Amino acid sequence: MADGADGTIVDVRRDEGAATTSAELRAHNLARLLRAIHDGGGQLTRAELTRQLSLARGTATVLVRDLAGRQLIEELTSPVDATAQRARGRPTGVPSAHARGPVALAVDLRDDSFTVAAFELTGRGTVLDRREREAGSGTGMLHEVARQLRSCNRQFGARVVGVGVAVPSPVRGSIMVQPTLTEWQGVDVTAVLGAAVTAGPILAGNDATLAGLAEARRGVLRGIPVALHLHVATGIGGVLLSGGRPVSGVHGSAGEFGHMPLTGSDEPCRCGSVGCWELDAGARGLLRAAGTPDGGDRMLQAEQVIAAAGTDPACRRALVQVAGALGRGIGALVNAQDPAAVSLSGLAASLYLADAAAVAGSYHSALMRFRRADPPALLPSSLGDLGALTGASELVFDSFLTPRGLASWPVSEPKTA
Repeated sequence: MADGADGTIVDVRRDEGAATTSAELRAHNLARLLRAIHDGGGQLTRAELTRQLSLARGTATVLVRDLAGRQLIEELTSPVDATAQRARGRPTGVPSAHARGPVALAVDLRDDSFTVAAFELTGRGTVLDRREREAGSGTGMLHEVARQLRSCNRQFGARVVGVGVAVPSPVRGSIMVQPTLTEWQGVDVTAVLGAAVTAGPILAGNDATLAGLAEARRGVLRGIPVALHLHVATGIGGVLLSGGRPVSGVHGSAGEFGHMPLTGSDEPCRCGSVGCWELDAGARGLLRAAGTPDGGDRMLQAEQVIAAAGTDPACRRALVQVAGALGRGIGALVNAQDPAAVSLSGLAASLYLADAAAVAGSYHSALMRFRRADPPALLPSSLGDLGALTGASELVFDSFLTPRGLASWPVSEPKTA
């Protein structure tokens, strides 16, 4: 999935038309197999992949050999995660990421910091750099992101297949339409960062939407048919997921839950509305409740307030207050969206882990009576700080794992004598 010209999430996982020649059929099956290896996280054996894709065993063998020859995969004798359960029978190799295989670069852009990471084919990510915004401008920070991407481009070279950028704003195409930092209003992320990467697309998406996509692909929402994800940072965003795919709305800007009046406040919000939920349950709300000056890395400051709640009465009161506001808002959203489960990332997960009783008590009290006997579970993210980054990398692999994307891979199959 990636953002279309109007900001909607475009499903680029679909087949690129029917294969009409043997070469097209081979390219189609190569992309299907590589997609399955990616989705399975490098945990599935060749035999399991063969059954999953309904391939003939000989065809699967030829395809695996082709992908390995192009340095897209390598076959291991066992999964990287050795705890994975294997079916009985004759063991087969486990196709996994090649040491010189494709890399998706991912950026988690916030109004006060940014993080850059690299992800290999099977979804394992490595954080390469994290920096706070200095006293300078937000535009300056975007230029610093570009410098870091140029460095990554030199490090990984032709292995880079694209860059995914998680931004703190609704997006239309790659343009931030209402970012948390007003200086970024109307900024085209692709235009600013485009010169930093020589290969592959630069794809932008809302940070909370991408965190939810990551949970559906790699985290606690995997396999859940209808789920709600909430990501709390400076503000609050999220996404409803159906069949693992974001329901993003006609303009690609659904999920701005933080700008709904869910907790009864009438305070004006920077978005132009009043009574927004994030004023009570976001990082700014927690810092205000604790009497902490708002400056620097708000997420770091908010985590420090939560950590101090065990010994500092002011921090404890702030934690209980904001946890209650979070729970009430979740209850309202569950009443409206009817998900099977709710995942929590960012500050939402931290608040829940710090005081599950306060969040859950307010959550249950906000539910309609018929939901209370079996409420949707609240599930802290299993991806942690990698959530939005993982989702951003998935944008890149969705673009790459197609016949057209694989045709751009520069490493050719080794010649034989």
